[in-house]
Amino acid sequence: MALVTVKPTRIDTAVANEIAHSTNLRLEHAAQAMTWGADEHVVVALAAVGWLYIRLRHPQERPVADHVLIVSLVTAVLPHVLKSVFDQTRPDRLTVSGHRRGVPFSGRARDAFPSGHAVHMGALASAAGLLPPAPRSLARSFAVALSLTRVALLAHWASDVVAGFTLGIIIERLFRPFTMAKSRQRQRKGSGGQP
Repeated sequence: MALVTVKPTRIDTAVANEIAHSTNLRLEHAAQAMTWGADEHVVVALAAVGWLYIRLRHPQERPVADHVLIVSLVTAVLPHVLKSVFDQTRPDRLTVSGHRRGVPFSGRARDAFPSGHAVHMGALASAAGLLPPAPRSLARSFAVALSLTRVALLAHWASDVVAGFTLGIIIERLFRPFTMAKSRQRQRKGSGGQP
């Protein structure tokens, strides 16, 4: 039983109505295929495979792999906890015209807030700050695009996605000092103790 009811904003409603009126089956199929890239099962599986690969092939990068795996696990669990506290109806339950144009039903009807997919992608976008510039930009663009599929599918209100993405960034940044501490110590020793 949820403790807090979250209502969509006027902007949320306007965006959802526009999507419902202008979507089509082709767009929805593309968004459905893309949205799997931000699913918690996929994110955790990829993080685990990456973690194992790094441990075996690039041990000097272990702190980054540990960090990404831990953040992926936390962002897989936290949205479920929050959805038990917050109650919000998904936009796909409030549209009729969108379903005629291909909008599918997604998840539990009252589990809109926050977007779990966006939480994962916000954490990924933030963790991308540990990468060199080119892959960092690619990872961040990818994370934003996958998050927006949740709005395109009317699985979440735009504010659910913004809140989820922001929460993912906060989680990643909160864990970084702890998970990356050994890496920073090694860097300091390697640079002669300079900060």
